[in-house]
This record gives sequence, structure tokens and C-alpha cells, in this order.
Amino acid sequence: MERKSYSFNQKGFTLIELISVMIILSVMASVSVKKLDLLSGTATNRAIQESVKELNIRESLTWTNIKLSNTGWTNDGDVFSAMDTNLGADFEWTTGPNASGGTLRFRTTTIALTRTPSTTSSMGSWN
Repeated sequence: MERKSYSFNQKGFTLIELISVMIILSVMASVSVKKLDLLSGTATNRAIQESVKELNIRESLTWTNIKLSNTGWTNDGDVFSAMDTNLGADFEWTTGPNASGGTLRFRTTTIALTRTPSTTSSMGSWN
């Protein structure tokens, strides 16, 4: 009768070890996906905030250039018509822009903006 000898010094992973690692990786992946969604939403909000700041800076520069020009400030319509409202490829005006505001869309997020008109002593602003 032949006897088989078993070697207990075999190298490799057991099925339980492999399943444990798979469970740990799946939990880590689900947590990271939730964090990624949160970061994406935060980035969208930040981009919209920065675009409103950009509009206000452009308004300020346009108003200042008109005030310092030879003709000077005449009315708010001149300031608005001279201002560049194109914010880039990812931004789209769904309504407007006009002298009273407009609706700005960044990818899938939309925000309604109002514009305070400029006067002789102060520039307009976007909110």
C-alpha cells in the first residue's frame, strides 16, 4: 500500500484569504466613489462662484475703462454692451445675459444671476 505524504509547506493563498481581500477592496471602492461624487459637486459649486467673481471683475474693468475714456460714463447700457460675458466652453447662458442679469449654466448646474446696474459713481455687480 502506497502512502501519500502531504506537505504543509505549500505556498499560496487560501480561499478565505482571497474572499477577505475582495470584501475589503469592495468596501474601499464604495467609500471612494461617494467621496468622488462629493468632490465633483464641490468643484461645480466652486466653478460657478469663480465665474460670478470673473463677471464682477470684468464689470469693474469695463466701467473703469469707460470712466477714464474721453467720453466718460454716459449710461449703464454702454457699460454692459462693452463687457465680455463669454466665460468659456463649459459655461452657457440659457437666458440672457442682459443688463438685468441672466441664467448661467455650468455643465449640468444652472444658476440665475441678477445684475445691479452701474451708475456714475459705482460699477454694476452680478449676484
